[in-house]
Amino acid sequence: MTNDDRIGPPLLGSERETLRAFLDYQRETLAMKCAGLGDEELRERSMPPSTLSLLALVRHLAEVERAWFRRVFEDTEAPMVWSEKTFDFQAAYDASTSTRAEAFAAWEAEVETSRRIEREAASLDLVGRQPRWEKEVSLRMVMVHVLLEYGRHNGHADLLREGVDGTVGA
Repeated sequence: MTNDDRIGPPLLGSERETLRAFLDYQRETLAMKCAGLGDEELRERSMPPSTLSLLALVRHLAEVERAWFRRVFEDTEAPMVWSEKTFDFQAAYDASTSTRAEAFAAWEAEVETSRRIEREAASLDLVGRQPRWEKEVSLRMVMVHVLLEYGRHNGHADLLREGVDGTVGA
């Protein structure tokens, strides 16, 4: 990757500033891994029988953002983005008819909702209810969990991007 415009986290930031910056850095990493690719390239699957593709990851992470921010802190009944089933994260992986525009619009909208929820929270101690677990969780825990989701899936994105066009790095 030659263009790396990601903003690194602060070296001496507060807990909240650091979590926010690391999460945004991982979000920017996903977008960077998809940069410059068309719909067909973004839909290229890793290997049969897997449906994993870069576009599938974008769709999945839109679901993750919704499930962990919107559904925990605003609307436990908010539907999944791509599935009629309540906790079906697998539907997002079928990106066979999806487009960059559709997937990124959904992902960007969910990211903005997540950022707004975090910004409006008085502290990381804000408590919400995770409907899947039927347990209370803090904003701190949610931010760390979503950060870990991005870290794991950006590792997949590294391999997928290399498979699409040989691009490696960052």
